[in-house]
Amino acid sequence: MPQPHQCDYCGKKFSQPKTLVSHLCEKKRRAFQEKEKRVQAGFSAFIRFWQLTNNSKKKILYKDFCDSPYYNAFVKFGSFVNNVNPIYPDRFVDYVIKSGVKLDHWCRDELYEKYLFEMIKIEPVESAVQRTLQTMMEWGDEHKAEFAHYFNYVSLNKAVHDILNGRISPWMVLNSAVGQSMVRKMSDDQLNMIAPAFDVPFWMKKFRETPADVALVKEICHEVGIK
Repeated sequence: MPQPHQCDYCGKKFSQPKTLVSHLCEKKRRAFQEKEKRVQAGFSAFIRFWQLTNNSKKKILYKDFCDSPYYNAFVKFGSFVNNVNPIYPDRFVDYVIKSGVKLDHWCRDELYEKYLFEMIKIEPVESAVQRTLQTMMEWGDEHKAEFAHYFNYVSLNKAVHDILNGRISPWMVLNSAVGQSMVRKMSDDQLNMIAPAFDVPFWMKKFRETPADVALVKEICHEVGIK
């Protein structure tokens, strides 16, 4: 029987047009997934991977990504990036590429935590404060509360979660009386949980070395009503 209908993606032929329409090969599936957020995130990471590991100036197209044997691994990583919503996403992508860690291990929580805890120690104070205030405002909107009262009334479990995810910075916690009071209310288990992100000796040393940044944080806290 003649098979005049051919798949543009894999080349397979069919005798009926409706069979071709219902046909879904791997290449066709990948082509149809192009606009999905996880695929776009994976594609962006793939492009960056190519830039950092190849000397070629070739422009990478989505078709190149679809044809890559690493497609599924990068899409999985794209899902991870979307779910984790890392601080400084572009830097995180560069970090995992340069880390020497296998692609299949890029989605491990411990790798992101290592990146995160390193990044919050070196990021500009302005960025840390801005992200903290944004987190406090979101909490205020959710609870119909004044955002400046975050440290006074947030649940300690929520505070632990926000600190561990880099959403609440030690810059704000340790340079405000209410932030310090919140930490003192935490249990030993909670303090142990935040310890990797809340290296107090490191921060005390950093504060001594950057008095201008400390003064800026305290000024902002005063302006927004964080005591």
